[in-house]
Parts: sequence; C-alpha cells; structure tokens
Amino acid sequence: MSKINCTRSSCKDVFNAFLVRNAEFDGMLEIPCIKMGIYKPKKLISFSKCTSAKEFDSWVHFYEDDTVFERLWKDPEKYLPVLSKFEGVISPDFSLYRDMPLVMQYWNIYRNHAIATWLQDKGIRIIPNIRFGDERTFETACLGIEKYGTIAVGSHGCIKILKDRELFVAGLDFAVRTVEPRIIVVYGSTPDYIFDKYREEGIRILQFDSEFAASRKKVV
Repeated sequence: MSKINCTRSSCKDVFNAFLVRNAEFDGMLEIPCIKMGIYKPKKLISFSKCTSAKEFDSWVHFYEDDTVFERLWKDPEKYLPVLSKFEGVISPDFSLYRDMPLVMQYWNIYRNHAIATWLQDKGIRIIPNIRFGDERTFETACLGIEKYGTIAVGSHGCIKILKDRELFVAGLDFAVRTVEPRIIVVYGSTPDYIFDKYREEGIRILQFDSEFAASRKKVV
C-alpha cells in the first residue's frame, strides 16, 4: 500500500487515499469527480472475464457480484495494466442494498468514484456508472458527474420486484434530470415503459443483455 502524509514506516494507506490524490470533489460528502465524455460502446466484457481476454475491443463493466471485483479495490495497481488494454471502463458497481446502513451505501458510491477518478488520471476512458439505493442516495449517486455525456446504469435484477422497480424508475429519472446525459448505456433490459420517454427526448439508449439473458438466448 502507498503511504499518505506520514513518515512512519508502519503507516499504511488502508483507505486507498492515493486514488483521489489528484481528484476534485463534489458535495458535503466530498465525492470524487468524474470527467464526462461522449462514448458509444459496441461491446461490453465483465471484469471477471477481462483478465483472461484475448481481444480488447470492449468496455469493461462490473455488473456482477461484488466479491468478484473487490480485489480491484484491494489492489487497483495490479489490474491497471489489464484495464488499460480495453476501449474503456464503466466505473465499478459496488452494491447499494436498501437494507444496508446508509453510511455504507455512501461509502460504496465513494469507492465507485474513487476508482473511476484514478483510472481516468491514468489515461483510461471512463463511463460513470450511476448506482443508487433508496431515495436518500439519489443525489449522492449523481455527485461529481458532469452533464451532457454518457452514463451507465444496470437494470438487471432491479425491475422484477415492484419496490425495486419503483426505486429504479425514480432514481433513473432523478439521474437523467440531474446529469442530462446524451447517451445511457444499460446493462439489462430496457422496457419501453421506462425508457421510451428518454428516447423521445433524444437520449440514445444503448442496451446490452446481461450474461444471464444472453445465455438463455443461446439455449433457445
């Protein structure tokens, strides 16, 4: 681990403060800022598969179990050479469960942004993934994200249960009104009743099947 603001040999950067050494921050919680770009991914690849990939014309995503990519947080420098090979990275999708303590939800939003900010600082193109829990997290999830670019959201597993669907619809609408994206990358389904109004507003929706949905299509 890097040493931060300490001369003692035993002082370790256990909070990965080095990730935000060059960052700017937004809001009372000081969420690291992510620079915006207009990107149109043609292919996505999961983090768990990118480490063994032979082709690199995809954007790396983290729409999978947190245990799979927690290692990126623990040792981000180890994976920098791998991530640098790809077209870009959709920022990590650390979970925000409604029954998690609110401070932990904020912490995961922070971690999402901290890694994204550091990767950008290393020259990697980033699409900010906006992940929210309940209404209390909507504003924080949008902090530090510039307007008028490309954002990403994951709908997989978020719209089957009524309460989850209501929060997804409300959170997405808050994000669109706040960040005013030109393009939304969606990992998962894009039902018309949720996304048609954004298409009508001129926002381009780029939909990618979840790996579960893709595997079912192959079976059929």
